Amino acid sequence: MEEFFQVPVVKAITGSVLYSGIGLGMFVVAYRVMQGILPFSLRKELEEDQNVAVGVLMGAVMLGLAIIIAAAIHG
Repeated sequence: MEEFFQVPVVKAITGSVLYSGIGLGMFVVAYRVMQGILPFSLRKELEEDQNVAVGVLMGAVMLGLAIIIAAAIHG
């Protein structure tokens, strides 16, 4: 079984899956933090009121986080 994980392709796929899981976890944490910081209901503003400004704000936060995670993965 050890030889299976020595193959470069398997190492790359394993790393990608691992980093994807970590990245998704970070996005969930960031969403929850923003939900706690903002003085209004994030879910209500995005889903019910369809507030574009809040969507742009959350998109910017997630994009910034994605850039940081990508830089950490790339080295």
